[in-house]
Amino acid sequence: MGSEGSSVVVPRNFRLLEELERGEKGIGDGTVSYGMDDADDIYMQSWTGTIIGPPSTVHEGRIYQLKLFCSRDYPDNPPSVRFQTRINMTCVNQETGVVEPHLFPMLANWKRERTMEDILIQLKREMMSPQNRKLTQPPEGKTENTDNMG
Repeated sequence: MGSEGSSVVVPRNFRLLEELERGEKGIGDGTVSYGMDDADDIYMQSWTGTIIGPPSTVHEGRIYQLKLFCSRDYPDNPPSVRFQTRINMTCVNQETGVVEPHLFPMLANWKRERTMEDILIQLKREMMSPQNRKLTQPPEGKTENTDNMG
């Protein structure tokens, strides 16, 4: 018996239940959190995330809301990630709030072991990066797709 047989593939729902439990307990310093969007969603596809903007950046003190969607092939494929709160970052589509996989290496080079928590932590790190830490931000309080005309 070699080491080939030692990797166990955790079924999708078990994996998502683990992530839900971890998200509900709270993570690290409390500046990143996540949980299920709809407790009745038996496929556990729709999630919300929150990132509190890191200090010493233009994001400081801002609270960013995100939507994460785990398709049925998660965790083999990454979730789709979209900022609901308007944000100016190099990896985020300014019109839709979508985190563009080709501009965010963690999504582009997805590994099954990664989690939604990893994505949120990496997005927070990205806010602190030289290319994002000083970018002019939209006015606070603006959220995607909620500006109603009329």
